[in-house]
This record gives sequence, C-alpha cells and structure tokens, in this order.
Amino acid sequence: MRQGLSETEAATRLAKDGPNALSKPKRRSPFRLILDVMQEPMLALLLGGGVIYLILGNRTEALVLLAFACLSIGITFAQEARSEHVLAALRDLTNPQAYVIRAGIRRKIDAAQLVIGDVIALSEGDRVPADATLIGRVTVDESLLTGEAVPLRKSFDATTAENTKIYAGTLIVAGDSLATVTATGPRSQIGQIGTSWSLLETETPHLQSQLQRLVFWFALAGGAVSVAVVLMDGLLRGGDWLAALLAGISVGMAMLPEEFPMVLTVFMAMGAWRISRVNVLTRRAAAIESLGAASVLCTDKTGTLTQNQMTIISLQPLGGQVYGPTNMTPDLIELAQSGTRACQIAPFDPMEKAFHAQSPLGAGTLIRSYPFTPSLFAMTQVWQQGTQMTAYAKGAPEAIATLCGLSVDSASIEVMAKQGQRVLAIAVAPVGDLPDDQTGFKFRYLGLIGLVDPLRATVPDAVARCLSAGIRVIMMTGDHPVTALAIAQAAGLIANQAITGEMLSQMKDAALQKALAGANVFARITPAQKLRIVQALKSMGAIVAMTGDGVNDAPSLKAAQIGIAMGKRGTDVAREAADIVLLQDDFAAIVTTIALGRRIYDNLRKAMRFILAVHVPIAGLALLPLILGAPLLFGPIHIAFIEMIIDPVCALVFEAEEDEAGLMTRPPRAIDAPLFSTATILWSMAQGIIALGAVVALYLTAQGLPTDQTRVLVFVALVLVIFVLVLVNRRRSPSLIGALSKHNQALGIITLIITALMGAVIAFPPLRGLFGFELPNAVWWTGPPLVAAAVMMSLEGIKAVQLRQV
Repeated sequence: MRQGLSETEAATRLAKDGPNALSKPKRRSPFRLILDVMQEPMLALLLGGGVIYLILGNRTEALVLLAFACLSIGITFAQEARSEHVLAALRDLTNPQAYVIRAGIRRKIDAAQLVIGDVIALSEGDRVPADATLIGRVTVDESLLTGEAVPLRKSFDATTAENTKIYAGTLIVAGDSLATVTATGPRSQIGQIGTSWSLLETETPHLQSQLQRLVFWFALAGGAVSVAVVLMDGLLRGGDWLAALLAGISVGMAMLPEEFPMVLTVFMAMGAWRISRVNVLTRRAAAIESLGAASVLCTDKTGTLTQNQMTIISLQPLGGQVYGPTNMTPDLIELAQSGTRACQIAPFDPMEKAFHAQSPLGAGTLIRSYPFTPSLFAMTQVWQQGTQMTAYAKGAPEAIATLCGLSVDSASIEVMAKQGQRVLAIAVAPVGDLPDDQTGFKFRYLGLIGLVDPLRATVPDAVARCLSAGIRVIMMTGDHPVTALAIAQAAGLIANQAITGEMLSQMKDAALQKALAGANVFARITPAQKLRIVQALKSMGAIVAMTGDGVNDAPSLKAAQIGIAMGKRGTDVAREAADIVLLQDDFAAIVTTIALGRRIYDNLRKAMRFILAVHVPIAGLALLPLILGAPLLFGPIHIAFIEMIIDPVCALVFEAEEDEAGLMTRPPRAIDAPLFSTATILWSMAQGIIALGAVVALYLTAQGLPTDQTRVLVFVALVLVIFVLVLVNRRRSPSLIGALSKHNQALGIITLIITALMGAVIAFPPLRGLFGFELPNAVWWTGPPLVAAAVMMSLEGIKAVQLRQV
C-alpha cells in the first residue's frame, strides 16, 4: 500500500474515470454574445435602416445608424469580461496540488491527476484533494462540507466506518497521515453535491419575463402599424418602396419601446458595478431585481454569521467561578498557559490557535507528544523548562477527569455548553520518567476553558436592519442545537427552540410549512434538508435569499431566488451555484446589497414610467404627417438620435437617483407585483398625451414654414419635452424645485452633452444637412421653450392636485 500505484496503472485509471475535477460552467463565445445581442428588435431595425441607406447610397446615414447599433454590443462584452475575470481570480484561491505516492516515490502533482487507488500524503494545513480512507490519524475541519464548526478526530482504527473516511474539500488541522483515494471528481461527496445543484433549473426573473411579454405585444402592434405604413406610403409614393420601407422603419422605431429590455440590462449591469464597490460580485445580474423583493434571508452559521475562528471566552479554575479572559489572576494564567503548552507549537486547529492567541507559548523545549486516541479524547505535551519536565494535558472534560481520578463537573460544563461554548479541561503533572501513554502521569486538575466561534461584529446590526425592512432571518447550520441557539440569540434572532435535522426528517411537507411559520433556527441540518427548507419557503410564497460558504450550501444557494456565497472562504461549488458573491465575507454587505436592490427597482420604475410617457409623442409625431398626408418629419436617423438621448438618460440619470425616503423601513414588494400598475400606465399615458398635444400645437402653428424648418422646430421641442419628462419622473412629490435641486451628477453631465450635440447639429451646416434641418426666423425659436414650459406646468399641476404617489 505504501508503494502506491504505478504510473501506468494511474494513467489507465485516469483515462477511464476522467480527471479529479468538477466541470466548469461554459462561457459564451464572442460569436454567441453577438448573436444574443442581435436578437433585440431595435438593433434589427437599426441594421435594417442602415442597409437601406447603403442601398440608397446614403453612406453617412448608414454609418451613423450602424455606430448606434454597436453600443449595446460593447456594454454586454464589458460586463461579461469583468465578471469572468473576477471569478477566475476566485478559483485561484483554491490549492490544486496534492502529494501522491506512486511506485514508492512521493511527489507533488496536480490534484486533477489523482485516481481511485492512489495513496496520498496529508499534513496539517492541507486541503484534502479527494475522498479517501485513512491509513493513520488526523483531525479534520469539515465545516465547508457539513457546517459543523468543531474539527473531528478520524483514524484508521476508529470504531465507526465513517470516522475512517475523509472527504475532498475538507481541511487537515492536526496530524499527518497517508490515505487511499476512494472517489474522485463527480463521484466524490463534493462532486455529488455539485451535480445535484447543476441539475436544478435557474428561474427566469419575474421582471425579465414581464418585460419580455410587454415588448412582445408592443412589437406586434408596432410591426402591424409599420407594415400598414409601408403599404400605404408605397402606394401614395407611386411605388417608391424603399422610401416607404424607411418610413415604416421610422414608425416601428418610434413605437417600439426597445429601451425596456435594454434599460433593464444596463440597470442590472450598473447595479452590479455599484454593488462591486462594496466588495460584492454579482455573478448573475438579473438577481439584483429580486433583491428588493427578498422576504426571507436564510443564512448558514459557521463562517457566515460567525468568524470560523475559535476564541477563548471563559476560564474556570478548580473550585472557582467562571471568569472572562481579561484581568487574569495567577491561577487563570496558569490555566491558560497550561492549555497552550498542551497544543501543537504551530497549530492549524482553530481551537489550538485560540490558546496561542490568549497565552503565548513561552520558553521551553518540547520533549514528547501523546496524541488523541479513539479510547481517550485527550492529548499531552511534555515540556523541558530548565531542569524540570512538566506534562500538560487538554481534552474532553470526562477524559481529563479520568486522567486525574476525579468526577466530571457536569453542572459547570452544562452552563458553559448552553452558552454555545466548546468546553475543554486542562491538567498538569510533574515528569520523572516518560511513561508509554498518558495514563502513566499523575495529573493535577486545573480547570475548564470555554471556546466559541465568535459572532461577526457587524452581524447584530445587519440582522436588525433586515428585521426593520420586513425581511425574516432564518439560520440553518450543521452545528449543535445549543450552539446554534446561543449564536442566534446573540445575533438578535427571536429563537426559543432549534428544530433539528432529526425532527425535520419526520415532518411531512405540510408540517414543515407549519413549523416554518415560527421557527428561525435549524440545527444538525443536512444539505438535502437545507434545500427542502428553501423549497418549502418558496412554496409558501417567500422570496428567499440564501447565504453560505460551503459545499453543503450549494443546492440551496441555487434553488433560492437569490444565492449569496462567501468568496474568500467559500468553495468553488458554492460560488458557482450563487448569484452573488461576498468578496470579503462580510455579512453586513448582504444588507447593503438588499438596500441597493430596492433602490435599483425604485429607479427602474421611474425609468419605465419615463419610457412609456416619452414614446407617446415620438410615435404620435412619426404617424401624424402620414395621417395628414404631409411630408415625413422624422426618419430613422432622427429617431436613432432621440433614442441616444433616452437611453443614456434612463441608464445613467435614473439609475443614479438617490434612495427614496424610508427605503429600508418598508416591507418587501411582492415579487409578482406588476411593474406597470393601472395607475402607473394612466399617469404615463397622461404625460405622453399632454406632451404630444403641446408639440403638435407647435407643428400645426408652423405649417406655413418649409418642411425642413418645421422639422427642426418640432425636433428641438421634442428634445426639450423629453427633459421635462425626466424632471417630472425624478420625484414622486409635486415639487419642481425639489426635482431641480435633487443631486444627480449624471443629469448635469448628460444635459451638457446633449446640449452640445444639439448645438452642433443645428449650428454645423454638414450635420444640419444630414438631419434635413433649415433654420427658421429667430421669432420661431421661442416656440420650443414655450412648449416645454407649458408641459412642465401642466404635469406639475396634475401632481399637485393628485397629492399621491403613482
């Protein structure tokens, strides 16, 4: 067995079973990205208009339209590249190497090359590269796999088969051992969990589905009108079908609210960027829309609410009371230092690290170590200090009591355990000759030391903010119920009882739903049970956000509407299953992302109201000349220019709006709440009709002017009206001063850019000719500002009368 496999046999098994690695998600190719973007209706219309202009020989117009079309492709590429770059960096946090013995030679290889039957060498601090059976003894931290914070002692001669096995992804915190690989890749425990979540369907976000349906019906109506326009205009023009087709494309572009899906995409991308500034990576930007609707936050304990870093919290010397780790008396100092000397010199075990942090090791030489055994859960270290040798022991209280010939102090242990503490006992003994085992020393009992995996400092405030926002917090852990309750209460959760995995396994779905109505803590929970809890909550109508860092969290992370993984400590499986990754493992960042999700949704609604309102005058002005039998006012290039005003206004101005008052004190919105309520549609249509009426009044007044002069007046008036609609929709309250004074740097920048572009189009003769503009007399230039002022006064007057939010 210590010779291991031969290289030939290893190669044969590798070819048969495949590499010891989990499949990685497929990335979209650049070609696939372009195809996906080109499915957008507006892009197709822009490309169609560009092709027709090329056929007509108008290269300038064609190039302008094609340039507009390239912008959305660039945005998509940029966001995709950023997310993949950060994910690749996260994958590099794992150690892909392993020590293997082949043909009697120990060497370091890529862990992906391990095969079943390989003999691997493991030491303290190593991440186990594959499922294996031990040949020696080690202590293993399985928290990433099971959620259990306390390391487990495992050995080849354990009384149960389970305690002879170690699993891929777990951490060796004490001991050195050989092990025989029993499962690799997708056949390992971590691989089976990865397979289970990969089979789960990812739900299409409700908002995305809603907008897809909305755009479909608008496109259907716009398409029908466009076809009718092409037929009518072609007949009126005596068979000039290319010109008629341009007219149809112009009407289609005017009627199609293609900004809906584009603005959703940009809002999600910008939201992902904003969230990244608080060290949160958004893997699937569509999940941002669900953040504002989150009604339940399911969280793991170990490494999520807690630091996964043991700390000494109490000391109880023999015959004394319990003390904290400050203001140390001589007997407490002796107790703490004795505990440190019973630890490894450079430990990986979190509990032993806590001893070193509390009381430094000091001078001396380690003579001999007596490790834990299956029959005695205690370890002893013998130290030489000058001419004296002393044995220091730590371990389970019952084991240390046995070594000292005492009875166990059950009352003290129970009190400390109910506070969520891991309790160890400490003893010392003078040494003459070194015995064969620990029972040969005459130990003196020193006392008890309690350790906890402390709560993260930011957690209580984060939990309180969740509760004030109407978001229920549920803790699910593989840890002991007493420990789980203690942590939950410290975090601010109302919890009098923890439902255990054993209790849960006996519940049918109806009983589980009834229990979920009041239970906030679940302990000793398996991965399958976490998934069942999430699915039960979803069936009850909850919008579930699930946090976690371990492999055991992956299925529930993917099943939840919002999966939130820890990036620093978490596993690749958890990160790939999640929608959002906390790069700094800061629980408080979850609350920040939820607040940002609510803000993004609020601003998205403002943008959607604006889009619906602004398309009424655009479509009306595209159709009106055809209805009146007058020359066409706007062609594809005019519509595209206006779209280049609307899109950045929506994507930058509305997206950058500040939080509404009471953002995190109102209850979560219903996930199926329509983006466009009846009141919202009526208000948007009213805005659009008033704006259209004012611009049409100018159009009819200017009928005596040449078409090119009328066109420029109507175009400028329409652009000014668009900015009026921006101001109207920025604030829900009827306050023009408030809308103008509300800080938004993006609005100022966009205003300057659009003003400069409009000035260039009007003042620069080549551009003026490109747009078909001719300057009228100066007196006519008072018309567009008067139109904008009339629209502003009318709409603000309506808001003042309504005195309610729309």
